Amino acid sequence: MATNPDAVFKTLMNEVTSWDLPKTYIPCELLLIGEAAFPVMVNVKGQVLIAASSYGQGRLVVVSHESYLLHANLAPFLANAVNWLCPSQGAPITVHSSLASLVNILRYSGLEALVQPEPGEVLGVYCTDAYNDSLTEKLVQFVKRGGGLLIGGQAWYWASQHGHDKVLSSFPGNQVTSVAGVYFTDVCGSRDWLDVSQEIPNLTLYVKCKDELKYDQQQLLEGLSEIDIETGPVPSQLLVHGQRAFPLGVDNSFNCFLAAARYGRGRVVLGGHESLMINEAMLPFVLNALRWLMGHQTGKIGLASEMKALKSMLPSSSFQWSETELLTSDLSVFCCCSFTGIDAKKVEEFVAEGGGLLIGAEAWLWGRRNPDSECMTQCPNNTILKRFGLGILSQVVKRGSFPVPNPQVINYHIRRSLAQFESMIDSQETIIQERWLEKLVKDCSYMFQMTHQRISVYDSVKKHALKIIQNKGFPTVTEEHPVLNGSSQAFLLFLAYELFKSGVDVSQLLPPPSLLPPTESPMVIKISTDNRNSWVSTGLYLPEGQVAQITLPSEVTNAKLKVLIGCHTDNISEAKAYNRPPVMTYTHELNESPKSISWLYGGLLYIVVPPKYNQDNVSITISGAVSAPYYRMGETTQEEWKNLIKHSKAPWGELATENIILTVPTGNLKDLQDPFPLLQLWDKMLQAVARLAATHFPFQRPERVVLDKQISLGFLHSGYPIMGHTSIAKGTVDEVTIRSHGSWGVIHELGHNQQKGSWSFLPHTTEALCNLWSVYVHETVLNIHRDQAHPALNPDLRKQRIKNHLAKGAPLSNWVVWTALETYLQLQEGFGWEAFIKIFADYQSLSSFPQNNKDKMNLWVKKFSEVVRKNLVPFFEAWGWPVQNDVAESLAYLPEWQENPMKMYTAEGTE
Repeated sequence: MATNPDAVFKTLMNEVTSWDLPKTYIPCELLLIGEAAFPVMVNVKGQVLIAASSYGQGRLVVVSHESYLLHANLAPFLANAVNWLCPSQGAPITVHSSLASLVNILRYSGLEALVQPEPGEVLGVYCTDAYNDSLTEKLVQFVKRGGGLLIGGQAWYWASQHGHDKVLSSFPGNQVTSVAGVYFTDVCGSRDWLDVSQEIPNLTLYVKCKDELKYDQQQLLEGLSEIDIETGPVPSQLLVHGQRAFPLGVDNSFNCFLAAARYGRGRVVLGGHESLMINEAMLPFVLNALRWLMGHQTGKIGLASEMKALKSMLPSSSFQWSETELLTSDLSVFCCCSFTGIDAKKVEEFVAEGGGLLIGAEAWLWGRRNPDSECMTQCPNNTILKRFGLGILSQVVKRGSFPVPNPQVINYHIRRSLAQFESMIDSQETIIQERWLEKLVKDCSYMFQMTHQRISVYDSVKKHALKIIQNKGFPTVTEEHPVLNGSSQAFLLFLAYELFKSGVDVSQLLPPPSLLPPTESPMVIKISTDNRNSWVSTGLYLPEGQVAQITLPSEVTNAKLKVLIGCHTDNISEAKAYNRPPVMTYTHELNESPKSISWLYGGLLYIVVPPKYNQDNVSITISGAVSAPYYRMGETTQEEWKNLIKHSKAPWGELATENIILTVPTGNLKDLQDPFPLLQLWDKMLQAVARLAATHFPFQRPERVVLDKQISLGFLHSGYPIMGHTSIAKGTVDEVTIRSHGSWGVIHELGHNQQKGSWSFLPHTTEALCNLWSVYVHETVLNIHRDQAHPALNPDLRKQRIKNHLAKGAPLSNWVVWTALETYLQLQEGFGWEAFIKIFADYQSLSSFPQNNKDKMNLWVKKFSEVVRKNLVPFFEAWGWPVQNDVAESLAYLPEWQENPMKMYTAEGTE
């Protein structure tokens, strides 16, 4: 018999062609929260009217009105349901007297059934309504042992008699079906437009039924006004995703660190660190939690070894304790920090049947140890906790003291918030806090981790998110039409990215692309150990939405090679407005062959080679991509280049040497008839960069400069690649412009990439030392003197800066950027560039060096003095450096630097 949800659905719907429900009976909406539960009948409003699930060894089919079980027109479905519920061929089928006429309906379908007041000892199928609370335990154990239960009822009338907020926990039918994650609710179901689905229907995100959660929250937080996590271990963030889960402690960014949930007949309290449970300051909360978890039970509280401190913290309480690592039958509540050695199904059944679970645990340490893993599915505790609508994340909350949530308002919840956003998009009404959107997209990304398991309660979030993108349309973001951070359009951009990342095909997110003709024959890229720790340009571009195929030898599928689509790696999510999508690149692991790749925004293609790659002469074949303007000095002919520029439709191109690769818009390359002289000049400049740094040339990997419409920091910034704004394109690819005006910004960033921690004094020299390379390259390669290379190096400004610094008493706090650079320029003007080349070379031979600024600065004073054979202590002291006595004494044997340029300024100060 089928057990996979998709197969079960087909079994249940075999030969069912319509839902002919009687209009006189008003059903109730069903709420599904269990992993095993899935919808069978869903109306046009998205309300579930029939559901199936399993519990223990048995199965359930839940129908939202008992009269539907007595309706002959539903006979095909009812027969299918009973057949699926039957644990074995010939097993007894029995019916409660309230549904006696069901016997005849089943008989017409060839199934023999008997009326019986309760399920027998022999496992079979039992059919009953949802109003009898005398059979609760028998029915639960019957299903748990392997029986099948067909149960029908509605709870809206019961709610009117007993209270709407008590339905989920107290309605008789829910005492049974809730153990399998299915609930009758107080919400009336619509009987209109009931189509027969060909596959499992999607669940609604959030059922707007009444619940007692606000009273639970009030009880758990009684006597508390705030929760202080300013000191002690920092808790992990929690994901509160189940409809019956709710927050108890949140920071000011809506990140939860303390939460609770109801599941079945039981309850769970979760803290993002064990200290939240065994901290003396949290005693009032822990007492509340234990009383709430205990409910009306009278058993013991089990303490796992990590939670034994609770027993001594609460010596005068009336609780009975049992120290155990196992879930024994005498326990009403179990307190632990992990579920090691306990079967996940046993924990779920313990809670479902009324047990209480108190757990405190973090996942940020696990996240550090498993950076490429998905915490919601792979972090051990989450294997169990996600079943209760909770999860522990690898991110931490903010420290502080935070007010407890208002018991009258259950705060931010992913399901309700996404449902509100969906309504807002449809109705154009602003009914969701914009401050929630950033939190919401992060939580969606965690939810999407769980959709690989094909579980309806998780899949529903992903399906609704995809529906939002498809209904609203994929957002367009350009410089002409920017998108504001925090807006609904920004949320859609992030949501689309998370959906793609979770495995949604690009064709489901984008309109059909206008395909560009790929290269006539597949391109073959050679990879060797020379390419370690670098991107290898392919000369190919993959248009947005287009799919390419990559083939590689099977022996390198475990070599951790990757393909990068796009080179604009800056994540600009924190910007106030976006002139281009916040995330422009995507990386695919080359862990199988062939590998299909695509990306929402397209981009140039690169093979990313890891640092420890150790295989030579590997051929990687790429088909389905488009030729991009790509010129490699010494390999590409001028004619080939002209042909590429003329015919390529790719928006980006690259100019490459062995030492540098320039990535610029194709429009800026159209007038470049011969890139050779330009790249020859860049190679000379890179050679000068290496010479000053006293490092190997050619470089072990080429530096990269990528121009972008919008970057994450400043106008340019260093890194691999160096990122710069597209407005500097002319000064990057026009040889005449570079020779006449220089390229200060790019060389400044190249200087950043040469800086070493051993001779950098943060923050003082961060933006100072790198300028040495700008000065050096401009003077030695471009023949542009320093006072012409940058306005800040005007001689008069330089003198004034020195005077201002000394007038303030030469404080080290003032010794930054141009003021700090002046110190090094004076040394260069006194001793030449060779002194710097020599000292940088000397530093490379150091096996260890100081870690603090004071000691590092003294080491520099000593080494530079030794290199130039002059006592430079007076010079550095004049600048306010903290020269130590032992260093000054060790250099006393060297002659004084008579030409010390600071003398004239210190002399002026004494006149």
